Amino acid sequence: MTITLVLNADAIRSLDLTPGHAIARQVLAEPKACAQQLQCAFEFPREMGDPRELSEIEEIRLWFVRWDAMYPWMPYFLDWRAGELTRYAAMVVPHQFSQREGLLFNPEALEIFVMQKIFVLRQWFKDRDFGSTADLKNMAQVLGYTIDNAFFELLDRFE
Repeated sequence: MTITLVLNADAIRSLDLTPGHAIARQVLAEPKACAQQLQCAFEFPREMGDPRELSEIEEIRLWFVRWDAMYPWMPYFLDWRAGELTRYAAMVVPHQFSQREGLLFNPEALEIFVMQKIFVLRQWFKDRDFGSTADLKNMAQVLGYTIDNAFFELLDRFE
């Protein structure tokens, strides 16, 4: 079951989270069925020849920063296999594009993003008796990080 967040220019420019609220309600109603099913579609007109990637357009990035602040657990529901987690990260984490190497995240900023998502999602999973440590490790791996089990054991000792 693919879920699509459709963002049009009006919602993006006005920072209207209504489309994001609708998606949040949908995934909360059926979290297991919605896991890694969310894709994003953009209806945002650009001038002919605009070379920017979507994550380089300030209005789109700002919309995602606001949505991420409201729903910090949402990356779990993105379709990781389709690259949606990486695209989402590009919306909220400083990066550059290289013609040779593609997307280059600021390493420290990406590390902070990954760890913040692990902390948020771990608690979110516990509060809902949903998800697992393996899910968190897999999410981190998509973004290039390996999280050792000892890290989670450390967190378990101090809760």
